[in-house]
Amino acid sequence: MSKGKKKMKFELFIFVFILSMLLAGCSSGSGSSGSGDGQTTVTFWHSLTDTTGDAAEAVIKAFEEQNPDIKIKAVYTANQGEGQNEKLLTAVSGGNPPDVAYFDRFEIGSWADQGSLEDLTELAEESGITKDTYYPFAWEEASYDGKLYGMPISTDSRLVYFNIDHFKEVGLDPNNPPETIAELEDAAEKLTIKDGKRFERIGFIPWFGQGWLYGWGWAFGGEFYDPETKTVTANDPKIVEALQWMTDFAQKYDVEDIAGFTDSQGDGAMDPFLTNQLSMKVSGPWEVSAIEKFNPDLNYGVFPMPTPNGENHTTWSGGWSVVIPKGAENKEAAWEFMKFFSGEEGQKIFSEIARDFSVIDSVNEELGYTEDPILGEFVKILPVSNNRPVMTQGSLYWNELASAVENATRGNGTPEELLENVTEKVNKELNK
Repeated sequence: MSKGKKKMKFELFIFVFILSMLLAGCSSGSGSSGSGDGQTTVTFWHSLTDTTGDAAEAVIKAFEEQNPDIKIKAVYTANQGEGQNEKLLTAVSGGNPPDVAYFDRFEIGSWADQGSLEDLTELAEESGITKDTYYPFAWEEASYDGKLYGMPISTDSRLVYFNIDHFKEVGLDPNNPPETIAELEDAAEKLTIKDGKRFERIGFIPWFGQGWLYGWGWAFGGEFYDPETKTVTANDPKIVEALQWMTDFAQKYDVEDIAGFTDSQGDGAMDPFLTNQLSMKVSGPWEVSAIEKFNPDLNYGVFPMPTPNGENHTTWSGGWSVVIPKGAENKEAAWEFMKFFSGEEGQKIFSEIARDFSVIDSVNEELGYTEDPILGEFVKILPVSNNRPVMTQGSLYWNELASAVENATRGNGTPEELLENVTEKVNKELNK
């Protein structure tokens, strides 16, 4: 090769190299972090559909109007929820997570413990955001080991629905529903109609619907977790007492006959409460929509879950939050969006469209939920509601408690033995 050709080839190489570097430099500024007009793009993963999806879009629109330098790129990601965040976990592990994710508060403890979420404590303090704005349980569930990892968004609660016509039929006063466990038992017995082993109508099934042990355990005055020792306390005598009550109920009405009844029922329009075959049922505010859809003429009311002495009524609540996954590229812009979404303005927009309860009491009042004869009862109890323990083995604990109820009511072990086993098994996993 001649010297001239070598020179031309070298100059061509230099030209191509410089051009590729320039192109690379241009492309690096067109990703999620920014655009040619100076905007920062925040990627937001969520699993919201239908009205909740519309609510999120409205929040995003309002935020972008007030923050023209930030663009929210909403990405629908299916199956986000309890134990179903594999895609998000993979993104975090691969170093390419979204900037913000709509996240089940129940999972915050385990994700924070494994270092998959950004600590928001300092950001909240710098922004003047404190727990006083939110219901206590919502802030607590969004925190782990004394630090904040999520901003609460929505919530719910659980009460007992009852059929007013059934109450009147058997001489019960619908204006004075049961407050004590004894009164609940008495009402259930009067409301139940049974022919041999077949139920024509059941007054109440403690574990049906949202009748989880968490709700009854707290109603009986028990505690499921000791935050100081970081151990579960499923064997709390009050929780044992609650499960014993459920077990006695199963024996009185024959659990196999009850199972035969519930197995023959369905969901939606075939729900036994909606078909007038179940007089009382523990459920959440979403039941209102089901009733309006499938049996709008149902004459019903709600009351707090009874307690042994008829005092200190409580419930438990779940809900969602927004988090910044570990390694997110645009943390500051992401925080601005989260701050708006979880603040009073964002909460009002979201809750009004989604028809979910806000985690801010004043927003629920402003939207008129407190004035509704049914929804107002669900909101009224939120200030004293409980959250499930924030810990690394939350899902395991949930499953083991559910199994304990199943086994106890079926006669496969005593409540005390079963809850001792739950305590031992879960604490063993916590100590690993």
